[in-house]
Amino acid sequence: MTSAAEISDLLYEHIVAGDADGAVAATRQGLAAAVEATALLYEAMIPALEEVGRRFEEGEYFLPEMLVAARSMQAAMDVVRPEIVQAGVKPIGTFVMGTVAGDIHDVGKNLVNVMLEGAGFEVIDLGINVPGPAFVDAIRRHEPLAVGMSAFLTTTMMEIETNVRLIEAAGLRDQVTIMVGGAPINDAFAAEVGADGYAPDASSAARVTKRLLGL
Repeated sequence: MTSAAEISDLLYEHIVAGDADGAVAATRQGLAAAVEATALLYEAMIPALEEVGRRFEEGEYFLPEMLVAARSMQAAMDVVRPEIVQAGVKPIGTFVMGTVAGDIHDVGKNLVNVMLEGAGFEVIDLGINVPGPAFVDAIRRHEPLAVGMSAFLTTTMMEIETNVRLIEAAGLRDQVTIMVGGAPINDAFAAEVGADGYAPDASSAARVTKRLLGL
């Protein structure tokens, strides 16, 4: 009989390798062997994603490898999520995410979503081309710890400042941490528009968010 440790190691390896089918099979094997869903998440899936992030930051992995690993993680998450919900495991907090108005790029946003979910957040994804009032409405409705805004184009990056001002005008600014990211964004821009933090890539997004939230 395959042990829980062996199943966790197998799941870890499949995610790092970007093998979605293998990750799903290992996850199902673990659940069938009475391995707790939370054990699979915290002992295999999250460490695997952290390893992928490390390899990306050190230049061992590039965007294609990040994408297939994230898809493998997401496929495994789809299997364990119902088990985790049924067990009553609560997320560490809610994170609202969206690509700003006028911008339809979502690869980076989707990668960040996977990283955040793997780190324990419940992610509310508003999608692409999200108008400012939709961010305000989502903050009111979901009361997130943080909201993330992604902009890939220089022509849409100023939408972030517009959205920050809308959140301030709605009296919600003190209730939420604002994270920004995207190809034309940097720390200086984040500070200029009044955001709380900036992540240069998906692999660091969850780490920066947790640091800002004191988690």
